[in-house]
Formats: sequence, C-alpha cells, structure tokens
Amino acid sequence: MNAPPIAIYGANGHTGRLVAAELLSRDQDIVLSGRDAGALRALAEELDSPRRVRVHLAPLDDRAALRELAENASVLIHCAGPYARTGEPVAAAAAAAGCHYVDHAIEPRHVKHLFESLQAQAQRTGAVMIPQMSFYGALADLLAAVVTEGMSEVDRITVGYRVTGWRMTKAAIKTAELLIGEIDRVTYTDGVLRTGPVEIRNTVFPFPPPIGPRTMIAPFPSGEMVTIPRHVPVRTVESQLTSSTFEEEQIFTSVDADAAERARTEFMVAVQAVAAGGGGRNAHIRGTDIWWVGAVASVEAALLLAEGRETAKAGVLSAAEAFHALPFLRRMEELGAFTLTV
Repeated sequence: MNAPPIAIYGANGHTGRLVAAELLSRDQDIVLSGRDAGALRALAEELDSPRRVRVHLAPLDDRAALRELAENASVLIHCAGPYARTGEPVAAAAAAAGCHYVDHAIEPRHVKHLFESLQAQAQRTGAVMIPQMSFYGALADLLAAVVTEGMSEVDRITVGYRVTGWRMTKAAIKTAELLIGEIDRVTYTDGVLRTGPVEIRNTVFPFPPPIGPRTMIAPFPSGEMVTIPRHVPVRTVESQLTSSTFEEEQIFTSVDADAAERARTEFMVAVQAVAAGGGGRNAHIRGTDIWWVGAVASVEAALLLAEGRETAKAGVLSAAEAFHALPFLRRMEELGAFTLTV
C-alpha cells in the first residue's frame, strides 16, 4: 500500500511550485491544492507526472474540503500567504485531522496564534505543526539552537538578515503591507512575550566578512521572538533586516518576475548570542535564492515528519524543537542551499 501523499496548499504560487518540483524530485506523491481549480490543473499538466500528482480544490471557506485534504495526506505544506488571512483555516484542518503541518509564514502574530490556539488539539490528534518552516524564521531558529548549545543563561539573541535582490510576489507584497502597517507588534524582551506599540529604529549589525557591519531596520517582524525562547534560556530576542533591502527599486515592482529572476537573491543570516555574564557565540549561513532555500527547508521537514524520524512529540513546535538543529542545517548545506559557518 502506498504511503499517503504530501499535500501542498497554495501550490500554484511561486513557493508552491518550488515545493512541488522538489518533492517530485524526491519521488514523492503529491496533492496540489488551493482555491483556483484551473491554475491547479494547469500546474499538474506542467509537472507532467500523472501517476504522482493529483489535484484537490479547497477554498479557504470550505472547511469540509480542507478537512478532506488533511485527512488524506501525511503532511500538509501551506504555501499561500498572507498567513494572517489564510493560516487559521488550513492549520486548523490539519490539527483536527492529525495531519502534520508546516508553513512558510513570516508573521509573528500567526506563529503566536498557532502555539496558543492549536497546541492542545495537535497533541491530542498526534499532529506535529511547525509554523514558519522557511527562509525567514526556521533557519534563524535552528542557528540559535546551535549557537547556544551548552549555554545555561543567554542575555540576548540578535538575528541579522542581509538580503539583496529580493523580488516579491503578490502575496509577499500583501504580507509586507500588513506587517509595515502594524502598530502593535510582537516582541520578546526581559523574558516576556508582548504585543504592543514598538518604536522602529536604525541600528548596526556586525555581519562577518565579506559583508561587514550594515545599517539595519529593527525590530524586523519575523516569528523568531516567538519560537527561540521556547528552547533557549534567553532574556531578549530581536530580528533585524538590512535597511538597504527595502531601498532596492525592484523589490515592490517585480511581481511579474519569472523564476530565474527571483532566484537572483543573495543572503546572509547571522545569529549572535550574548551570554548573561559577557562573551558569546555566533554562526551564519550564506547563499542565494531565498525562495528555493525556503522550499527546501519545508520539504526536508515534511519528509522527516512523513517518515516519522526525529520528532518524538506531537504539538505545535519550533523548527529546533522538532529537529536536531545542526544535522538539519548540515543536510541543507549538502543540498546546496547555503554555506554554514559555526
């Protein structure tokens, strides 16, 4: 009997297409799902693997269709943002069905909501749910686990994102508009997770050579402030993004860019941990194409979950709670996703 397929919600978007292609390259059966039947059928024909690909229409307001999708999949990979609007119904269907779930969210509120609202149900049904299993979020969460291993008390973790050449999709632009317009933001300071007004400032992050110190926007609204404190004894967590990223002309004007253009992103993600008594550690990854790297992260996670490897407990988990951090990062390095320096 064949194992249940891996479902991709939002399969006809840029990230969904990357995820579908990556899964097929690993000989996985997949289900393409979303809200546009015509686009899903066209993608299925384009992938040209009729024995491994099927289509399941599931509008966000059709709870029965979403539940059926989750009940017949081993893992559901959610690729359709903004997650502030799409996240809850898809994640809730997975939790109710006991289907493992990963998504590509960046929004801290969505991440926080999953931990607060679906934890008990996922534990009951046996679902492992990992929000933001993508470029933004998971990689920093895993790096933080590696950097702080053996540290008993951490004063501060700072995540620095250096991104150039980012070409946003329509969904990414909608997400950015929502996040930029937020007055109340999720932060983690002095050991407390808060939601409230935050002053946005410029600061400098010391990226290692050849990048060097860069002016940053801080805080950058990603979900690490929700996930990292779950497994690191830290007082304050903050993410920062190079201010030059949003100054590049193409970032908001490239919604019609093709896959080759989108792949021209360059990045470094660096994590700096400062010990309570002084001193500390750091690590970073460096590579290209944040879209493909995010797709590979979610596929690696989905395959580990589908095969029942590594994760010993059900529930809503961060990437580093679900998987052994350093082996996961090394595996991605082997696949060519980035270069890791620890």
